[in-house]
Amino acid sequence: MDLLLLVLECKRETVYRKSDPMALEIVRVGRYRARFASSEIDVSAAQSLRYQCFNLSNKDELDVDDFDTLCQHVLIENLETKQLICCYRILSFENGNNISFSYSSQFYDLKAIESYTEPMIEVGRFCIDPEVNDPRIVLTAWAALAQIVEQNQIELLFGCSSFEGIEKEKYLDSFALLRDRYMAPDHWRPKIKAARVFYYSKDLIYKVDRKKALLNMPPLLKTYLSMGAWVSDHAVVDLNMKTLHLFTGMEISKIPKSRKNFLLNLA
Repeated sequence: MDLLLLVLECKRETVYRKSDPMALEIVRVGRYRARFASSEIDVSAAQSLRYQCFNLSNKDELDVDDFDTLCQHVLIENLETKQLICCYRILSFENGNNISFSYSSQFYDLKAIESYTEPMIEVGRFCIDPEVNDPRIVLTAWAALAQIVEQNQIELLFGCSSFEGIEKEKYLDSFALLRDRYMAPDHWRPKIKAARVFYYSKDLIYKVDRKKALLNMPPLLKTYLSMGAWVSDHAVVDLNMKTLHLFTGMEISKIPKSRKNFLLNLA
């Protein structure tokens, strides 16, 4: 484990030495730019935005964990106002061998994915300034991710998709829809590891109202699902983040070609 952390830390330092934001630019879509963080100040700005978006409470007013030092951080900025309005972080893996070092593996038994042989990226802490409402921001974020995937020949995206709050009753229709249509294939399906879970695929006996299900589905998860993603058969009750979250996997080969080309051509 120590060796892997050292390698990841070296990769991070390589990125931060490229201090020119222009050199780390990924895409531009209109007045929005996506780039990699180029300094600790950039990462701190992302942590501050995450703190606001996730409604956290601590004296530093930052959302910080140990994975921040291992990940690359993608920042989406308004070039006119110089404002950071969206961010997420990524952690790269050559294959599934070391998936136990991922953020998601704290909550899910991912042994089934250890046999995955292709490059992978874990995407996490995705958030958008709640005071900004422009669909092009999300498009910029996805266009950047599409470029990262294409340039690094990534074959699997994965991470945790969160429902706000820990009360499941509001989301029963959403969980019923996931149960009926979006379960992970047996050979990749994560097993239970967390102490508190909602085993909705087994314990939920509920007829889905599709309209209500989609209305209450987190927007990011809906986007993943529209591109062929699948989810774990249980949700984890995360008391720290005050969310219910699902392991979410998206095989790049399953993304509709028209959608993939659209994102790649946005830049």
